[in-house]
Amino acid sequence: MAEISALAVKTLRDRTNAPMMECKAALTEAHGDMEKAVEIIRKKIKDATDKRAGRETAEGRVGIFADPAAKAGAIVEMRCESPPVSKNAMFVELVDDIARHVALSNPASVDAMLTQLFVGEQKTVQDRINDAIGLIRENMRVARFKRFIGLVGGYVHHDGTVGVLVKVEGTSAPAQVLRDVAMHITAKNPMAIRREDISADVLAREKEIAKSQIEADPKNKNKPANILEMIIEGKLKAWFAENVLLEQPFVKDDTKTVGDLLKASGLKLVEYARLRVGELS
Repeated sequence: MAEISALAVKTLRDRTNAPMMECKAALTEAHGDMEKAVEIIRKKIKDATDKRAGRETAEGRVGIFADPAAKAGAIVEMRCESPPVSKNAMFVELVDDIARHVALSNPASVDAMLTQLFVGEQKTVQDRINDAIGLIRENMRVARFKRFIGLVGGYVHHDGTVGVLVKVEGTSAPAQVLRDVAMHITAKNPMAIRREDISADVLAREKEIAKSQIEADPKNKNKPANILEMIIEGKLKAWFAENVLLEQPFVKDDTKTVGDLLKASGLKLVEYARLRVGELS
């Protein structure tokens, strides 16, 4: 058989991303047949994927895609085995690409998504993941995702472990404002968007805690009931400022609240999704 040319090896590498030596070996085994060599490499990748399928995926990262033109966005949590891989450029790109796929293809579930053709490609999402597993030699999987339609924006923390996708209503939504709100949620992890979103049970519990604190303070022993009620309301207001998003002081400028920031831009926050690697949904 004729010697395998360097151009053929490079062509196969461009098509599969496999290491050069594996490409040359596959072409040799296929007697120079490019399509057969592609199948050989894909089989090896699948075998490698199957071997790694049972390995624990405790690490990972969050990826976000927000498209103002399509008015669609998605946030994805993807798992891998080790911290170095969670920062690997190929893995980072894969997570971001999957977020884009979710935003543009609207899969019903993770399982349904895996069988879809990747946006702009002639391979499935699972095939794309398998390619990465074969090259990185580590198990990886999509854990969960959330998709919004409308005016959307987002933020992912620099280490990739936590991110937020937000959806707003308004005439227009400046990307920086949406990023700032998402960044704030990433950092502060509010319990709810508005006071009205807090359950009655939680409010009753917090009021009881405030009441117990006041009763335990000797300075309040002889104060009239209406004054004690005002103190309780003050404590609840402080609790709202810590736990309710629109009442929280904005992390980049604590002279205004997140609600003030949104109002100044003519926006109403509709919903958000905050994903942290490893947290339960």
